Amino acid sequence: MTRLIWDETGNKFYETGTSHGVLYTMGDAGTYNTGVAWNGLISVKQSPDGAEASDTYANNHKYVSMVSAENFKGSISAYTYPDEFMECDGSKEITTGVYAGQQRRKMFGLSYSTIIGNDTEGIDYGEKIHVIYNAKVSPASREYSTINDNPEAIEFSWDFSTTPSDVGAELEELGFKPTAYIAIDCSKLQPETVKKIKDKLWGGAELEEPTLPTIDELVELATAGDTEPQV
Repeated sequence: MTRLIWDETGNKFYETGTSHGVLYTMGDAGTYNTGVAWNGLISVKQSPDGAEASDTYANNHKYVSMVSAENFKGSISAYTYPDEFMECDGSKEITTGVYAGQQRRKMFGLSYSTIIGNDTEGIDYGEKIHVIYNAKVSPASREYSTINDNPEAIEFSWDFSTTPSDVGAELEELGFKPTAYIAIDCSKLQPETVKKIKDKLWGGAELEEPTLPTIDELVELATAGDTEPQV
């Protein structure tokens, strides 16, 4: 067995940046509407919890350790948000330009990209696409203050929680459980495959509208071609 080598040239990877946010609101029928661009997106923070061990004892020793379900949740920060997000945030339009707060909050899906960099190619190395399903935000505080000699744009933020989505029969047979989060490392896929995924999520050149595929549809897109790295 050869000795391990640390920090080889070209193998010092990191992730940074957040861009290409797309919002997919959920309709009353439980299906996602056409995606819209989320301009002004600053960050998406993932803060899952759960998956905690609960120990049971018998005969004076640990009998079994049971693990609780994991919850995928986090927070979103942005300088602005699409009009379509207002109903997700509990606002509903009464008439043009007039909105009522404290209304029913819609569920939504979200996709966004981050950058994969390394020590030789920098931020040009690759990209990762993140997809979140069945999210819902909770009420959040906002502070409006006077303009002064050091003006700053208001930064909106929301905490979100999710409900796991079905992964499809084929993935269930392979042992995969429902999930609310999928990550796609584009550096490990062919460019043609990445394009098909982006065309689906962001909209294509041939009048293809941006839509949020189901998890099994997304996996099918990712596995349709050869998975040789595009770098």
